[in-house]
Amino acid sequence: MATQVIAERPQNTDQETTSDLLTIGGKTFRSRLMLGTGKYRSAEEMNAALEASGCEIVTVALRRIDLDQPKRSILDEIDWTKYHILPNTAGARTADEAVRTARLARAMGLSDWIKVEVIPDAKYLLPDPIGTFEACKVLVEEGFVVLPYINADPVLALRLQEIGTATVMPLASPIGSGQGMKTVEQIRIIIDQATVPVVVDAGIGTASEAAQAMELGASSCLINTAIARAGDPARMARAMRLGVDAGRDAYLAGRMPTLPYASASSPLEGIVR
Repeated sequence: MATQVIAERPQNTDQETTSDLLTIGGKTFRSRLMLGTGKYRSAEEMNAALEASGCEIVTVALRRIDLDQPKRSILDEIDWTKYHILPNTAGARTADEAVRTARLARAMGLSDWIKVEVIPDAKYLLPDPIGTFEACKVLVEEGFVVLPYINADPVLALRLQEIGTATVMPLASPIGSGQGMKTVEQIRIIIDQATVPVVVDAGIGTASEAAQAMELGASSCLINTAIARAGDPARMARAMRLGVDAGRDAYLAGRMPTLPYASASSPLEGIVR
């Protein structure tokens, strides 16, 4: 059964960022930014972005690998010694298709980790909650470390944690849309109830939105299109890294209370009048 990890709820606000590690499936990571590998204009741009991002987890769609041809694939373009490869089931329209893709990744020796995506609708690309749950249940029972991509649905997130998924990955807004944090209140509830890391996945368009997700208390962000389709992907990847780090630091620091009135920043006692 996949290792269940307790999400970080920092009590010590003096904790150093360098020792603030992300733990998923029994593995620890310094970076809280994950990157996808789709939509880049070239392998060179992709690798420059991966390097600039400082990420350690890279997700790859199995459907992009032609198993019948010996030609070079996306997996040949990534340095496996630098990154933890996270296969995903992108393209699966049903639970059965997602399970078959995960088993294929394992048979290929890629990983026992799998990002589960079950998306039956090609227009809106919203994940199927029932199909996702069914696929995750089977894969958890088969010993996979399961990272499910879901709508920002607090009830579904709880149910997935209960069956043993290693994370939950709610969308901020529709995948590839760049609309930013449209599901803030739902993600806030998911984080509040979380017993596993919460990875905000899909819809983030720029660094301030990544920071906002992390300020809510998310454990990580997974970003692809906003970086791959930027004018300068490597620079945007660096910006996303800084946004994630800044948001995490702000969360650990604890923001000031919001007041309904002004509060002088300098003490008024002892002022000569």
